[in-house]
Amino acid sequence: MPRLYEEQAQSIAATILAGFNKHYSMFRNASSGAKTLFEEGNWHGIQQLVADRIRMYDDRVRESVEVLRRELAANALNDDVWAQAKKDYIALLVNHKQPELAETFFNSVSTKILDKEYYNNQFIFVKPAISTEYIDSEPRTFQSFYPKEEGLRGCLKHILNHFRWRTPFAHQARDIADILRAAKRHFGTEWPPQDLNLHLQVLNSAFYRNKSAYIFGQIISGNERYPFALAIVHNAKGKLIVDAALFDAAQISVLFSFARAYFLVDMPVPAGYVQFLQSMLPMRSKGDLYTLLGLGKQGKNIFYREFAQHLEYSDDKFILAPGIKGLVMSVFTLPSFPYVFKVIKDTFGPNKDFDREYVRQKYLLVKKHDRVGRMADTLEFVNVALPKHRCDQELIDELRTLAPSQIEETDDLFIVKHLYIEYRLQPLNLFMQTASPQEKAAAVIDYGYALKELASANIFPGDMLYKNFGMTRFKRVIFYDYDEIEYMTDCNFRAIPPAPNPEYEMSGEVWYPVNKGDVFPEEFGPFLLGEPDVRKVFLEHHRDLLTPEFWQQKKERLQQGILEDFYPYPQSVRFHPDELQSGAVDLTDV
Repeated sequence: MPRLYEEQAQSIAATILAGFNKHYSMFRNASSGAKTLFEEGNWHGIQQLVADRIRMYDDRVRESVEVLRRELAANALNDDVWAQAKKDYIALLVNHKQPELAETFFNSVSTKILDKEYYNNQFIFVKPAISTEYIDSEPRTFQSFYPKEEGLRGCLKHILNHFRWRTPFAHQARDIADILRAAKRHFGTEWPPQDLNLHLQVLNSAFYRNKSAYIFGQIISGNERYPFALAIVHNAKGKLIVDAALFDAAQISVLFSFARAYFLVDMPVPAGYVQFLQSMLPMRSKGDLYTLLGLGKQGKNIFYREFAQHLEYSDDKFILAPGIKGLVMSVFTLPSFPYVFKVIKDTFGPNKDFDREYVRQKYLLVKKHDRVGRMADTLEFVNVALPKHRCDQELIDELRTLAPSQIEETDDLFIVKHLYIEYRLQPLNLFMQTASPQEKAAAVIDYGYALKELASANIFPGDMLYKNFGMTRFKRVIFYDYDEIEYMTDCNFRAIPPAPNPEYEMSGEVWYPVNKGDVFPEEFGPFLLGEPDVRKVFLEHHRDLLTPEFWQQKKERLQQGILEDFYPYPQSVRFHPDELQSGAVDLTDV
């Protein structure tokens, strides 16, 4: 290779790695800042930190692309140069602490520099080149605590003090007793284990989200491992208390739900944290864990690798998703793969007076917002190439007709230029059609709670029809259609004024002015409560949702800066809920 090409390859590798290192330094600074905000009780600051951190990756990619475009000579697009640049980049990652993230960053930059017709697999990291299994971390990924000298009480005291929060615990001895009682209830007569090697491993950094800090760890007894999580909150006087201790893996897994906001956690070696968490929660994939730790691009990278592998080992076809067709999105699925794919149409249905960019901004709003366990997270992709022989003809025809600007075709590939991917949920309207009376009642009740929790989080769904909500395998109602959502604080919740005379009321015509942002909750009933059994249950539990006063009061609290409390675990496992700050939302055990 000519010396000039070698120098260009080295420059490309060094520039991209410098961009990544800048990104991860800023990412860690933001994540570590959550500790101070938690100590201060600055909940708005934590929310803003989560939103700001989401933009960091794309900003650093853009910077690196601009630097390379300024500095690259025309012949730097030579195949030999980019192949060598990848090799040089791998050499730079040998002792790196975040090599898997750096590889993904290389892909992000190189695919923007190189035309999509130009780059191929030899120029990007399709598979990891550097192992992350044995990366040394300083400080260590986890700390071990042994109870043999001071017993479990002393061990737990060391764990609670390990994080050096400046805010003191209000009743630490009581908290420790609560934790031990919760463990006794969970493990029964087998607790505590009589094992000489009994010890607890705890991740070195606390996890922050909303108004809570979480301690994640494992109890090690012989060859057995038992996960646990401790939720730390402020009481009404601003001191710390342990709100709950979770020992059930399924309950802990819910903390990492796709419908919740990302954690803020300082991780010198993120692969170590993901490996530890996956040993605790094997039901969660690595991609899910990276995403919930705020490393969404890595989560997307892992997802796409799994998607490509699934395509290789399956033979079913992509088909249009069942259910009522949307006016804004074309939705399709691969039956053997638990996700749906959503494409923004070129032309929307009636009463949809907005454009594609408006819809994209709504999905970005949800990405940055606290999803409070009620809004599905999305993965956004561009230029997804699907094997044409795996695409049902009805799907191809719909996208050709309704979203022609969003597709390209070759002889073998059907390329979607932009789409969103979400976990597949059963549409609530379809669930209601086949549910037993008891299941339908439970769904209606949880649907009402979903609306109330979204309202408390400053989200008005806009279109509240059941088709825009889905049911998880845990029978939890999740909202997933975002093109009409608005901030509660941007809405004007009004009562319908009396008709000037009976003829107006009987005519069905609107006799009052309606301005942009006006919402009339009294109108919800006819759309949502057509079935008598549904209406009876809804009115018994959520009659207030049909009154403007409910929505006005929620809006007033939001305008006063009051952030509600949301707990991603059952109320029944909380220790002393009466001691918390005002602003708690009364949730059910779902």
